[in-house]
Amino acid sequence: MNVLISGGCKNGKSAFAQDIAVKLSGGGRRFYVATMIPYDGEDRKRIENHISDRSGMGFTTLEIGRDVGSCLDIAGENGTFLVDSITALLLNELFSSHGGEADPEAAERCIRGLDRIIRQAENAVFVTDYIYSDAFRYDEFTESYRSSLARLDRFLAKECGAVIELCAGSAIFHKGGFEL
Repeated sequence: MNVLISGGCKNGKSAFAQDIAVKLSGGGRRFYVATMIPYDGEDRKRIENHISDRSGMGFTTLEIGRDVGSCLDIAGENGTFLVDSITALLLNELFSSHGGEADPEAAERCIRGLDRIIRQAENAVFVTDYIYSDAFRYDEFTESYRSSLARLDRFLAKECGAVIELCAGSAIFHKGGFEL
């Protein structure tokens, strides 16, 4: 099964996703695909908190900041893959080359990698941030990033069997569902 989890920043999506991944995996292998490339102390602290949160849950961490589909080359297809987060993955892919300029092919690369996981992995749980719903108009780059993230989320929502939004501590099932 493939599951998309969305919601506001720093609201418990990762912990919720870990619980779902554990349930989906049963006694099988669990992989935490960590996409964040740390740039400062706040990023490193967030990573430390995530590592602590999943301690004892049986996850093998794969640090894959770009080319997310390569996690299958490392781990194989048997297992449950928790990809956290799509938001960071897109940012990493945007600046993977082009000398500081945003790469216009970044979203397509992300979709190809995500599609590979969806099609080949036993189970996958994807975590993303819902950052594109406000009415404020941002600069051209930020608007392009938000639009690309929305495109990735629409792709995942279409392909996943369950789509869950976390809002104010409540899980809202927009598609599919199961007992936690």
